[in-house]
Amino acid sequence: MEFQLTGEARSDLGRRGSRRLRRSGRIPAIVYGGGEEPLAVSLGQNELAHEMGRDGFHTSILTLKVGKASQSVVVKAVQRHPSRPQILHLDFQRIVADQAITLNVPVNVVGEDEAVGIKEGGVVQRLLTDVEISCLPRHLPEYLEIDISALEMNQLLQLSDIVLPEGVSCVALDHGQDQPVVGITMPRREEVDEVEVEEELEGDEIPTEDAEAGDEDETGGDAPDEA
Repeated sequence: MEFQLTGEARSDLGRRGSRRLRRSGRIPAIVYGGGEEPLAVSLGQNELAHEMGRDGFHTSILTLKVGKASQSVVVKAVQRHPSRPQILHLDFQRIVADQAITLNVPVNVVGEDEAVGIKEGGVVQRLLTDVEISCLPRHLPEYLEIDISALEMNQLLQLSDIVLPEGVSCVALDHGQDQPVVGITMPRREEVDEVEVEEELEGDEIPTEDAEAGDEDETGGDAPDEA
């Protein structure tokens, strides 16, 4: 999948300059790494929103064009507004073909339909949704998979249980830090109660307003408010 962005070099730096950019419909960003000086750029807000809305944007190598030059980059950080759906700033890292990069990629859970523990009434508990990996750019995966089809009740799978693609290593494992990723556990009491209520109501007629009004007449008035 290809992602392309068009940026413009910017010289109006600092908070005031960034605010002016955002008011004009552009998002400030910085490009660094690759043995070159950092480059401050701005991106069109609408184009950026469109590309970011596509699957794989955060874990793919992007083509960033600034002027007549194009360069390969990955997204290293996204700063968002704390209360509004607005991008405030992005960090891009330049890609060099023979230099390894580190990036967080999502972990997809597969095999739920066959999972032994789920058939016994358990529920999936996801403990990690993404994993930091290291690899050369050409080996960068869009995501990793972990198969829970053989997982039984109250069992966990660790980082070491993920089958990594060729040329990809897990940063935590490289530092001797194995971690739980996903497990199957008994549902909480509240979850069981909700399922039981749903089963009791299944197939029953939902009371209409008229029926509720009839019930009130029979009792001689409105039901008391709950405390």
